[in-house]
Amino acid sequence: MLQVKLCCDPRLTKKIMIAINAIRSGQVISYNGGPHLIVSVQHRTPGNLRAFVQVKMRHLLQGNSVEHRFSSTELVEVLESTKRILEFSYGDGDAYVFIDPVTFDQVELPEPIVRSTKAYLTSGASVTVMYLQGAPVAVELPPTVVLAVTVSPNAVRGDTSRQAQKIVTTETELMVTVPLFINVGDRIRVRTEDNTYLGRD
Repeated sequence: MLQVKLCCDPRLTKKIMIAINAIRSGQVISYNGGPHLIVSVQHRTPGNLRAFVQVKMRHLLQGNSVEHRFSSTELVEVLESTKRILEFSYGDGDAYVFIDPVTFDQVELPEPIVRSTKAYLTSGASVTVMYLQGAPVAVELPPTVVLAVTVSPNAVRGDTSRQAQKIVTTETELMVTVPLFINVGDRIRVRTEDNTYLGRD
């Protein structure tokens, strides 16, 4: 588990409490003692029952997702977060090096922060790095990426089905299910949310 020190002197840290009704996706709240990124928010008023807010969120340090139903009048603590656009440069053992395209500063992130996204990273790829109280905690990918195919098995002779597929390997060692006509050297567009093939680039 990634250990990141987020809290400074509590005497210098002011808690920001807001109503759950005002929460929006992209914000970070403290939930069950850990920082959670809000993924989606649904406001519901079921008939004669009390209104509630259904929230889907992701633990920024552990990576697991959770859904919780909050009372519409409940207060939550919002954590100060910032985002920074960086470009991936290279991986060096347990560290991954990024470049700030504006200042050209070199930023080194530990492997645990990059682990869930590294199979989508190619040199020069632009990502969003989230910082919580000054410490990097997560790498956010763009909706789609383009990757070169490095390993592609031959199609089975006689298989002409339009829905026939095979699994190829990309330059980042990501395995993607694609149509039979994809070959080594092709550049394919992949949706990062669910690893779906979207077409040739």
